[in-house]
Amino acid sequence: MKSILLHIHDDLGRESRMQAAFDLARATGAHIHCVQVTPVAAFVSADVFGGGYLLPNDIAFIREEEEKERRLVETRMAREGVSWDWEHVDGDVVSSLLAAGRLSDAIVVTLPESGRRHDNDPLPIVADLAVGGRAPVLAVPPSVGAVDFCGRAVVAWDGSQEAAMALRAALSLLARAEQVHLVTVEESGKHGFPSTEASAFLARHGIRSELHEWPQKNRTIGEALLAATGELAADYLVMGAFGHNRLREFIFGGVTAELLRGARIPLLLAH
Repeated sequence: MKSILLHIHDDLGRESRMQAAFDLARATGAHIHCVQVTPVAAFVSADVFGGGYLLPNDIAFIREEEEKERRLVETRMAREGVSWDWEHVDGDVVSSLLAAGRLSDAIVVTLPESGRRHDNDPLPIVADLAVGGRAPVLAVPPSVGAVDFCGRAVVAWDGSQEAAMALRAALSLLARAEQVHLVTVEESGKHGFPSTEASAFLARHGIRSELHEWPQKNRTIGEALLAATGELAADYLVMGAFGHNRLREFIFGGVTAELLRGARIPLLLAH
């Protein structure tokens, strides 16, 4: 990974998101592309005739806050000593990040740990970015501190196209990992693609891995994967996102939706 897009936004996930980007950049020698998005539509007021407007005072306040954020980030970047640049966009957050991330190797955003209750809670955009783009999404819970990308990686493997995409997207990271664990939950593989194929694929790239068939034990697959990351002391989890229809997953439950709700370590997601 040589080009990382970092979502710049003043919220409760900012620190963990920035720290993860720094750790990832140092582990891979990557450049950080900082993208600050102002959702202008969120500040537009409607009049009685159906029109919309922004008051000059509102615009001035927004730009002042943006500039404060930029100065803060610039100071932090200089202190961290990483390669970086800056882009500001007015528009929809998800669309703007996807457009800016077309040539990125990863998009770093926050994985909210609860529903959005306050203005400074992280935006719930992980799923939209994972499904809408081609770059993998590194989703970082706000409670996460430093991330050891050269430590222990767990790969959720079920032989699906999405899992294969995630595995390929993570190759440069997995090559640096001290340990790589391929975890298949018992009886979850439905694609006829043996887990040994994933191990052989990694071996051809010079990456050693350990295979695990994790017992489900009357748990959901998501619960079993979360248990595996805990018992294996994983630093991050690589997984395919939304192998089933996304709406169906959120209504009826699914592995991705469950991991987005319950993960307490960074997730590297690809669809």
